[in-house]
Amino acid sequence: MRKLIAVSIVALMTAFAASNARAVQPDEIMPDPAKESRARDLSRELRCMVCQNQSIDDSEAPLARDLRLLVRERIAAGDSDAQVIDFLVARYGEFVLLKPRLTPHTLLLWLLPPLALAGGGLALWAHSRRRPKSAATEDEALFKLTPDEEARLERLIAAEPPADKPV
Repeated sequence: MRKLIAVSIVALMTAFAASNARAVQPDEIMPDPAKESRARDLSRELRCMVCQNQSIDDSEAPLARDLRLLVRERIAAGDSDAQVIDFLVARYGEFVLLKPRLTPHTLLLWLLPPLALAGGGLALWAHSRRRPKSAATEDEALFKLTPDEEARLERLIAAEPPADKPV
């Protein structure tokens, strides 16, 4: 039992360690830790053009490696973070950004999710307002018996044998 627990713990630790692994190769790392930190932060904001769902920091594609090297080259040349981002956007387009900028041509991209959510809520509210009320609240007369029905009910109850005697 102890061996099974130990194997399970090792397997879980390996799985968690593997999920934190990055694609950055040792030969890409800059000697200055501050610049390397900037390069890693920028790499997490840039999309891999091959994978399209990963940042270049996570991707092992050759193009992602080239972009990581380009980011480090621009940082080594003294560019600010904004200048590096602007350079890559000018070269590859807005698609290279994982979080697109708020500009007139991306306005719909940013506003569509909240508008869709508000529209859905408004549609649900309108549907609940238009839905007919239940019959119980609208017409209580449906639950009242007519005099004929009351007389028939009384006859049926009187003709029924008492509950304590078996039939």
